[in-house]
Amino acid sequence: ARTPMNEAGSNLNQATRSSSRLQSLRDSLSNVIRGKRDVIEQIVIALVAGGSVLLEDVPGVGKTTLAKALAASLDLKFRRVQCTPDLLPADIFGFSVFNPQDGSFSFRPGPIFCNVLLVDEINRASPRTQSALLEAMAECQVTIEGTRYELEPPFLVIATQNPLGFQGTFPLPESQLDRFLFQLSIEYPGAEDEAMMLYDQIESHPLERVSATMTIDEIVDVQEQVRKVRVEPSLGDYIVEICRRTRNHDGFRLGVSPRGSLMLFRASQARAFVHGRDYVLPDDVQEISRYVLPHRVASSRTSEAKREHAMQAIDQIIQDIDVPV
Repeated sequence: ARTPMNEAGSNLNQATRSSSRLQSLRDSLSNVIRGKRDVIEQIVIALVAGGSVLLEDVPGVGKTTLAKALAASLDLKFRRVQCTPDLLPADIFGFSVFNPQDGSFSFRPGPIFCNVLLVDEINRASPRTQSALLEAMAECQVTIEGTRYELEPPFLVIATQNPLGFQGTFPLPESQLDRFLFQLSIEYPGAEDEAMMLYDQIESHPLERVSATMTIDEIVDVQEQVRKVRVEPSLGDYIVEICRRTRNHDGFRLGVSPRGSLMLFRASQARAFVHGRDYVLPDDVQEISRYVLPHRVASSRTSEAKREHAMQAIDQIIQDIDVPV
């Protein structure tokens, strides 16, 4: 029989081996998106945690390329949806087609039946279409014409929105933002990285040179291993205290929900695993909170300053709480 010590050692060995494979994945993505290792790490963490990502940034910085590179590096099925005000839920989920010859209906699946779904400019879709994605992001399933369809794991939604040009857009409500594990910004590359990007594409696009580093089965196995990463009770209390303090903060109209606490818990496990550990440290909670929490609070500031204000306030909350030993 396997003893607890042997089981712990086995879990650590698995985490170490998988961490090496995930490092290869990060290296592969870094060859496509230059100078954005931090963003790439968060994308990988979201993948192994089983969460979705919202990328908010100006056009042309590589949001679509990053999503395509992730799918290619893992040999996953990739689909892209370009959001417009007239986009309907059926355009994403699929619909039934009538066959006049035998009087039957056949279902034609939409682009959501994939592993990596890129929802481009999500804030240009109507609230009806936006809300239709909630079930897929939260439960990895969709209900179409009264029939429930399970989405094949792994399933990841990468949505993008442009922070500029609000005309003709529908801002995402707090309830939908809460479904995203991370909100990230790629930002402009440095001068050296942008110059490297120019020469990377002289003969062909780097995407054409991407090869798969992990299989679908390996990713699903990694997601199961992440759930087994140890979180000491004191760290669980630490996570809860951080989230509870946002609910009483003077600068927030709305604090982090219990779903946010769970997301922070899962993301901390995923970060520890990506760094080759089978246990969570306070550092994991502190570092990952900057990506998990700011979009889950409703700041009293203007839209231009609210994210920066939220991050500063959360940093201050973390500093004010004693770190568990």
